[in-house]
Amino acid sequence: MKKALLAATVVASALAASLVAAPLASATGRDRHDRSAVPFTEATVTAGADGSFTLRWKARGTDRVEIEANGKVVAKGGSQGTAVVKGLPAADRQWFDFEPGRGQGLRLADRLIKLDGTANFRDAGGYRTSTGQWVRMGEIYRSDALDKLTENDLAKLRRLRVRTVFDLRTEDERTKAADKVPTGATYVVADVFAGSGSFQTMPRTPDEAVKAMVDAERAMVSGAGGKKAYTQVFDGIERDRGRSVLFHCTAGKDRTGWAGAALLTALGVPRETVEADYLASNDYRKAANDAILSHLPAQQAAVYKPLLDVRPEYLNAGYDEVEATYGSFDRYLKDGLGIDARELKELKKDLLVG
Repeated sequence: MKKALLAATVVASALAASLVAAPLASATGRDRHDRSAVPFTEATVTAGADGSFTLRWKARGTDRVEIEANGKVVAKGGSQGTAVVKGLPAADRQWFDFEPGRGQGLRLADRLIKLDGTANFRDAGGYRTSTGQWVRMGEIYRSDALDKLTENDLAKLRRLRVRTVFDLRTEDERTKAADKVPTGATYVVADVFAGSGSFQTMPRTPDEAVKAMVDAERAMVSGAGGKKAYTQVFDGIERDRGRSVLFHCTAGKDRTGWAGAALLTALGVPRETVEADYLASNDYRKAANDAILSHLPAQQAAVYKPLLDVRPEYLNAGYDEVEATYGSFDRYLKDGLGIDARELKELKKDLLVG
């Protein structure tokens, strides 16, 4: 128990395994210059273990929806429906074009990017905002550690146009498990806990573990390292219009989780949707986390579990820190991360559909 607090997530990364449950995915626009309204209020793709895809949708103001994959119609229906598609050829990502009878279409893919060397590599986009727009998919990715990527994984990331990789980990983590990045991608250190005294000792009880996670979330918001790191990430997303941009930590759930939550909140995604995306790491990392806990004595497992989890109270601590330190999320973006109204408007213009 004399390891640093982050040892739990380092071990989790080492034991990462493929998820059993199929993840949900959602939408992005087909035409970057088409600003017509998107009628879809819900749209998801779920990949099955047998290679099938379950498509679900709800759309307003239209009585017809056609769905294409690889240039062919694979499903059709009314303003809402469900379809299961089988027999599609293998692909890095299988995209589906949801075309309504009226309004702008959406391009969807399963959220998880299946790689041999990760368990929590997924698209950060594909969510509907409170104004009815959608966050583009295929632009921003989030992940756990990249040190176990295979050559096939790296080739896939090159095909997915991953151009910039932000490493949110500490120097010790980076030294022990150096990133593998695709050829031609820019690697950027954005150490969230740089200069911090956090994570020097392991908690001794489950309550201490929960408190450590809550305190860490607050430090991500108001700590000097966190402000600098997330400023780097937002600046990188705004500058790199050629994308894709990837940010990651060790387990892809805490430091990466706040990066994803901050981005989605800035883009206008409702809080409950942001929380659901944040908590999805519990599903994506379930196999890896269960493997760790099964090899620990019961008392030690009880202490480790809060470190391996993501919980609403952790994310809420981040939002509470924003309110306490800056007064509002907009002020956090401006004063904490240096994103003014003009830059935020440009970010939304670039990343939102509809």
